[in-house]
Amino acid sequence: MSEHSIAGKKVAFLLTDGVEQVELTSPWQEVKEAGGEPTLVALSSGRLQGFNGTDKGDTFTVDLTVAEANASDFDALVLPGGVVNADHLRVDKAAQAFTRHFFEQHKPVAAICHGPWLLIDAGVIRGRNVTSYHTLQTDLKNAGANWSDEEVVVDQGLVTSRSPKDLPAFNSKVVEEISEGQHAGQTA
Repeated sequence: MSEHSIAGKKVAFLLTDGVEQVELTSPWQEVKEAGGEPTLVALSSGRLQGFNGTDKGDTFTVDLTVAEANASDFDALVLPGGVVNADHLRVDKAAQAFTRHFFEQHKPVAAICHGPWLLIDAGVIRGRNVTSYHTLQTDLKNAGANWSDEEVVVDQGLVTSRSPKDLPAFNSKVVEEISEGQHAGQTA
């Protein structure tokens, strides 16, 4: 349980099929326990297939499509990982725009594992301090990010972590940043 309250704060979780299930369910639960209101935003309506590594996990009901969602209606954005999930999100123009709007509105954004791929294609990563799954480090560096191999990196409202083993630190910082609200330095 977090020591920070985010009561009434609306948090968008942006994902699609192939999401690393625990990177959705663990921060989702943390947000709920801290009083926040998580919403599952996806590329299409219906249900999404979660994965535990390469094995199929549970399915999850979509609350809003990214075309229906508006960043102005949310206080923060969480980008779970999973290779397939992240690879499909990063090339989707609506997902890029939705993500970019959180940066333009100086709102907290959190990305774990392969989630930071979308930040490259959304054009919001240059000059930012981040971490990710180790295989993304060259992509992130080439996009102008300052990558480091750490459990969690926080940079002006942007929270990033490497993998499911970092979820306790990631979840704690996600809730902390949401409780702090907007950051002037969180910008595209």
